[in-house]
Amino acid sequence: MRPMSRISIPLLFCLTIGFQIVNSFAAMGQERDGLRVAFWNFENFFDPFVDSTRVYNEFTENGGQHWTKSRFYKKRNNMYKAILAISGNEPLAVLGIAEIENQYVLNSLFNQTPLKTHNYRIIHYEGDDKRGIDVAMVYCIDKLQLIYTEPVKVKNPKNKNYKTRDILYAKFYDRRGDTLHVFVNHWPSRYDGERETIKLRALAANTLKHKVDSLVFLHQTIPKIIIMGDFNDTPEDSSIHDILCDGAVLVNLFTNGKNLGFEGTLKHQYTWQIFDQIIVSNSLIDNDKGLIYKKNSAQIFHGDFLFEKDESFGGVKLFRTYVGPKYYGGYSDHLPVYIDLIFK
Repeated sequence: MRPMSRISIPLLFCLTIGFQIVNSFAAMGQERDGLRVAFWNFENFFDPFVDSTRVYNEFTENGGQHWTKSRFYKKRNNMYKAILAISGNEPLAVLGIAEIENQYVLNSLFNQTPLKTHNYRIIHYEGDDKRGIDVAMVYCIDKLQLIYTEPVKVKNPKNKNYKTRDILYAKFYDRRGDTLHVFVNHWPSRYDGERETIKLRALAANTLKHKVDSLVFLHQTIPKIIIMGDFNDTPEDSSIHDILCDGAVLVNLFTNGKNLGFEGTLKHQYTWQIFDQIIVSNSLIDNDKGLIYKKNSAQIFHGDFLFEKDESFGGVKLFRTYVGPKYYGGYSDHLPVYIDLIFK
């Protein structure tokens, strides 16, 4: 598959392709009475403007990535069409997002495209990441009512100057009065080596575990919790398997790759890995009333338009916005994930 950015396509054909993207997964649409919860790492969704308050300005017209307004708008339009496909053209209840720069890009995506008809609201805090990328959360006001939100800082007791991305927390009521706690994560990457960064992801895991334990203690029962994100670790790695999901509270829905519709959420050379996951409290599974997890609904979204042919390692690879400094005009270096909740 050739990246669409390399082809000159008449406007009518572009509109037709966009329509096909939105409707290609209509059969996978969510139940109208249920809630679809999704997560996606957007891969460096920056605005094209210079930020004089930051050292990192590579995603600008004169920066190293030559990020122009036209490239920004192409990325935005790619993302909104993909989000409509993920949701089956219905509003998502919650979408967790990683790698966005600021409120501007979120407003442009959710308030200045066809997504604006879905009554989304944005939750975002400026974090401490050195490149200026944050996590965010978008929710539909027709499906959920926001009660409380806060950014959870990940601190390193051995390094007071340590800075990383926040964990975003929000508390909602659904339309039947059930309470839902949601966390969005983007844990430290493996850029400096997997072994060299294990302790940093363990810090994030312990921070989140402490927050979950606090909710259990406060409620004196296991509340309904959804944890999602790009963890930069697989379900079998220590940060998730041994620290976060070490007891009877949390269940990782992305441990069995055979049931997820696709073999991974990102690719390194020949190998697909599951770094993007959704973890829920067992109260969303082992329950006979209220909001519950729809069995076997955990999926890796894998629309054909998100891929291109992998000439180097075989099969397909993700149709990315950039590979290093080279612009391709695609979507992301990660696949989205989602689950469905239903009322019982």
